[in-house]
Amino acid sequence: MSFEEYAALARQLAEQHRAGEQHVAAESERRRDLHAATDSLHQRLTAQGHRLDQLGRAIGIDQPPPGPPYAPPGAAVSGPPATAHGPGDGGPAGAAGAPGRAGVEAYPQVAAGETRLALPTAVSPAGAGVPAQRAVAVDPAVELELARRMADEADRHGHQAELLAQRPALLPTWSPLARAVAVYAGCGAAGGVLVLTLVLASGVGLVDGFTLGAWICAGLPAVAFFGGYLVLGRWGRPAIVAGTPPRYLPLGFLICFLLVPMAYCAYLLLVRGLR
Repeated sequence: MSFEEYAALARQLAEQHRAGEQHVAAESERRRDLHAATDSLHQRLTAQGHRLDQLGRAIGIDQPPPGPPYAPPGAAVSGPPATAHGPGDGGPAGAAGAPGRAGVEAYPQVAAGETRLALPTAVSPAGAGVPAQRAVAVDPAVELELARRMADEADRHGHQAELLAQRPALLPTWSPLARAVAVYAGCGAAGGVLVLTLVLASGVGLVDGFTLGAWICAGLPAVAFFGGYLVLGRWGRPAIVAGTPPRYLPLGFLICFLLVPMAYCAYLLLVRGLR
């Protein structure tokens, strides 16, 4: 072999060595990026879990049982291998029970809730129909991208849940002022119905004039006002709200203490008009 051939071979080996170093450096950089993306995704999922727990406690939903911990793609699953036994005699079955395959453990059992993969059937000397496991190549970058998309979807649904949790159960699409007016007016109208009942009772002698006047001027308006106050506090309060929502106490007091006597006056005018 001539000197030129030796030199060409040396150059080829040097190029292969440099290419190998570049490949190792690129693979190391890729692994670092994957680990950084995995850590970032894990922190994001942890924050989502805490936020969902807060939403669940705010709306009174019990927390679900904890699931299996999140494992990055390609991580090994710890735990002893499971051994399957044949029905009836308690002997080994499957690959562990095949003739001439002593010491071979059975395939791991699939836990409840996991997806059972279909194993291809291969013909082996140990016996026909023995399932042979086939390694499936998993790209960590693809798995991380899918997990990131699912995290984005979870963020979108979580934002929608927060918006719904900021609405009260009573008249959720109304403004706080309109809701308060409707509640106090409804309670005042109920008080007006009670006024008519007391007026009818007074007409048959069951209620005297002083009691009727006290209920019309103070008793029933106060009951209507506190009823509206309690309704707004119970069903007009969002599950998640910063501070105390307004209940418009002066407005409610004015509505109730005007609406109930006005109902009595309307009744008197109606009676006189019919006469």
